[in-house]
Amino acid sequence: MSQPDLAAMAALLEASGQYRVLRKLGERPVLAVPEGEKVRIGLFVDVETTGLDTRRDEIIELAMIPFRYGLDGRIYEVMAPFHGYRQPTRPISAEITALTGIDDAMVEGQVIDPEAVAAFAAPAALVIAHNASFDRRLLERFSRVFQTKPWACSMSEIDWKDEGHEGVKLAYLAAGAGFFYDRHRATSDCAAAIELLARDLPKSGQPALARLLERARTSNWRIWAENSPFAMKDKLKARGYRWSGDDALPSRCWYVDVAEADKDAELLFLRQEIYGGDIDPLTRKIDAYDRFSDRC
Repeated sequence: MSQPDLAAMAALLEASGQYRVLRKLGERPVLAVPEGEKVRIGLFVDVETTGLDTRRDEIIELAMIPFRYGLDGRIYEVMAPFHGYRQPTRPISAEITALTGIDDAMVEGQVIDPEAVAAFAAPAALVIAHNASFDRRLLERFSRVFQTKPWACSMSEIDWKDEGHEGVKLAYLAAGAGFFYDRHRATSDCAAAIELLARDLPKSGQPALARLLERARTSNWRIWAENSPFAMKDKLKARGYRWSGDDALPSRCWYVDVAEADKDAELLFLRQEIYGGDIDPLTRKIDAYDRFSDRC
């Protein structure tokens, strides 16, 4: 059966209102850049690892896909990827193999050259990951080039639920957008995420990348509630504060990230509702150059 016949069948099924067809992700066409349009190079990255501990687990697969985009968020060209496997210092667990499809035999003797990674990433004006707080921490340990770049997160910096999606996992978003791909493989994950960023959001009609760029260009404030009374932990959690562990600085305290316009109100909340006095909480301004990094 020819491809046009399959396409016609898919259109017929969808027109019936009884079926929804998911199409396999293919290559995006190259679009002409309008005359006078300023373009940048974005870099979507994804890692597969031996576990979820960003300080102790290791990268076993790395993919990076550069793409050319305009300042308005339109993606014009998806470029050739970088891909590599890496043998970790300990065997890959059965759980990780089941999740990623990567086993010890696939990575045996494999090395990812940090210098090659740095050279490939160097032209990027922005690095993006789907869960940047995970990927950035691991990649900054691997190559210093990722400490020098602004980062954005396609998972947390776009309000997917407000746009009608039921979840923020990459596979859920792809299904909602009408396509499927080979999940939990680094290069496929990058390609799927770039496809999502290239499409217009279903409610606002704005390119998803435009919304992400808007968020990445803004600064916010991190506020720490150091030495807050233990009895106040539920009130802090309810307001969106998170707990920093022993590895963070400052360690073992609650913190929250707020927009510039909300900073004064948050400090007032801490003084009146948590400490009951005039205190001066530790604060730090955060932008895309250190957001999602351990440096925060």
